[in-house]
Amino acid sequence: MEFTIDEIALLLDGSVEGDGSAKINRLDKIQEGKAGSIGFLSNLKYEKHLYDTDCSAIIVADSFKPQKQYKTTLIRVKDPYSGFTKLLETYAKMVKSEISGIEEPNYFHDSSRIGANCFRGAFSYVGKNCSIGKNVKIYPQVYIGDEVTIGDNCTFYPGVKIYSRTVIGNDCEVHAGSILGADGFGFAPQPDGTYKNIPQLGNVVLEDGVSIGANTTIDCATMGSTHIGKGVKIDNQVQIAHNVSLGENTVVASQAGISGSTTIGKNCVLAGKCGIVGHIQIADNTTVGANSGIMKSVTEPGKTIFGYIGFDIKGFLKSYSIFRKLPLLQDKLRELEKKL
Repeated sequence: MEFTIDEIALLLDGSVEGDGSAKINRLDKIQEGKAGSIGFLSNLKYEKHLYDTDCSAIIVADSFKPQKQYKTTLIRVKDPYSGFTKLLETYAKMVKSEISGIEEPNYFHDSSRIGANCFRGAFSYVGKNCSIGKNVKIYPQVYIGDEVTIGDNCTFYPGVKIYSRTVIGNDCEVHAGSILGADGFGFAPQPDGTYKNIPQLGNVVLEDGVSIGANTTIDCATMGSTHIGKGVKIDNQVQIAHNVSLGENTVVASQAGISGSTTIGKNCVLAGKCGIVGHIQIADNTTVGANSGIMKSVTEPGKTIFGYIGFDIKGFLKSYSIFRKLPLLQDKLRELEKKL
């Protein structure tokens, strides 16, 4: 695919400084670009690359003032990072829209139905009584169990497993190897020291616009639904247990784990490797720092929680400053003991 710089500027509501008729056929980093590519400059520590880049065009902020001569064409926009993201999204949609049809062999049960302009890859499986919308891309080796409902414009990358009765909204994407609807970790301890399996009879519900990274697992509910709200973004290798609820536009980074029956509010940020115990509530707009452990409910919206066990970030930083000085404080204590 190939577009002129003027056409790209029109898409981004930007203005062109330079040759708007030049052709663009790829997206690149500013420091790695070649002729025919477009990059962006958002973080000014990369400004030095602007003056020697081979990119045919660079997206910059309206307020940006070059310090030296440059040979590329500029596209000025309000926010270059958002502008380049929009360009990536547009390109990705165009690439995906080119994929359609049915590869063989695959299995699709007669009782299920699927909308127009869909793609079903080789060795994919669709069970009984499924309802799948239009423009859905089902890549090779995707498994979709019985009575699954999927909206429009969804993409399931290779090896995704979707258990029975899962409900997925519109414009969702699930990356390779992820599993939706596996049994929750429910076992009842017995008097003889063994554990008895508790049947997991619920399902998983994804609202519109959810994105799930590779090798993430979302367990089905014991009863009812494990609920992932509208616009939630989940990274690779995340574990979300049974009956968890994630509020809309919450973001969960890699290797985070959320235990069963916990409710996470709207617009929260859960950083990498954080762990959250079960049966608690996290208020809206909470940020949980990397490697933090949350052991009790966070009831006040907008707080940043950090540390293991996690508590208010100001308190943690004060405690950490003391912790770093413990050897020195111990020496001073010994000196005082000798004097006494």
